[in-house]
Amino acid sequence: MSSEKPTGADDKRFETLSVTYGEEPDLASGVGDVTSPIHLASTYAVEGIDMDTALEDLEPDDGEFLYTRLSNPTRHAVEKRVAALEGGDHAMAFASGTSAIVATLMAAVEPGDHVVAFEDLYGGTNTMLKELFRDKLNVAVDFVDAADPEEVREATTDETAMLWMETPTNPLLRLCDIEEMAAIADDHDALLGVDNTFMGPYFQRPLELGADVVVHSTTKYINGHSDSLGGVTVLSDDDYAQEIGFLQQVGMGNVMAPFDAYMVLRGMKTLPLRMRQHEKNAAEVAAYLESHELVDAVHYPGLESHPQHDLADEQMDGHGGVLSFELAGGLEAVEHFVAALEEFTLAVSLGGVESLIEHPASMTHSPLPAEERAELGITDSLLRASVGVEHPKDLIADLERGFEAMRDATEGEVAEATSDDD
Repeated sequence: MSSEKPTGADDKRFETLSVTYGEEPDLASGVGDVTSPIHLASTYAVEGIDMDTALEDLEPDDGEFLYTRLSNPTRHAVEKRVAALEGGDHAMAFASGTSAIVATLMAAVEPGDHVVAFEDLYGGTNTMLKELFRDKLNVAVDFVDAADPEEVREATTDETAMLWMETPTNPLLRLCDIEEMAAIADDHDALLGVDNTFMGPYFQRPLELGADVVVHSTTKYINGHSDSLGGVTVLSDDDYAQEIGFLQQVGMGNVMAPFDAYMVLRGMKTLPLRMRQHEKNAAEVAAYLESHELVDAVHYPGLESHPQHDLADEQMDGHGGVLSFELAGGLEAVEHFVAALEEFTLAVSLGGVESLIEHPASMTHSPLPAEERAELGITDSLLRASVGVEHPKDLIADLERGFEAMRDATEGEVAEATSDDD
């Protein structure tokens, strides 16, 4: 767990923090690495026996490293940098985004507590809240439409320990008002947690808007190259951070591996540059799709047609690189469309420099029952695109290949039907 960020972090701008923070060369060592080495050691030598110090009480800023599950210099650099980018005092890096969410929630709730969650969450988080927290840990969970603050307010009681939000949501890019959610949580002495994976700290900083804790899947934009798995939790409350740190290091022993930490550190150096290009490309792709006759709807906060476009402008510094859209046709049309794509790879995940496309109903949200997907608006015609940093004209040409495949398939069906009639 990272300790409080050193004086001076607030004086540096985002781009500078992304490149150097947490990796200051240690000239006293006689080496002066410009980038943090990959510290693969599982254990570290100490100078002598100290009966007054417990393993769990040591802070890495003391220069004391004992065992890499408790703290690792490469992982610690990641934690320091992400904390600074999000404006928090503490960060804990985990082996995955899911494990970061589990630890963050587990540190906040007890059996008998109550959680209010956005109904339109990533399918894995939705399943986790139901099958782990509700069914095994006896935590009541209510899913509500958090785009409407009144629904959250009505669902929140004095037994509510946590409001859990994604904004924008996965895959429909719906928003909740973070400041309003924070006010509701405060009224009931509850915590507000926000999964900020889709926007990253470059476009949105929920702690500044009143959230108590923020999580990221570092696998996505923070790393940005689809070659590292991890998650991170960021917050400023010392006691809450201590609870999460205990679960990370001791209770669960679930920590980001040194090599993954190195990859995340490297990825963050280009985070601002990548995010600007992701947004530029996504805006062009969204506008193209919105005008296409074979698209029924486009979900992207940067479009003025998005019902929460004004809120997006208020609480975000940009609109991100993820969008989803409904094709005019059923599952067969979707199959023809994605099969023809060459630049967009059919794959789960998002946030990498390459463009990906996925079918939520059969991929990320397949754990949800069909009737639940229908209630959420996740149809068989819905596709989610993570728009990469390639040239936008090449991406649009690729999407046009998909539409041509849809047209050809439709013409073939019409011709076959006419032949059958003859």
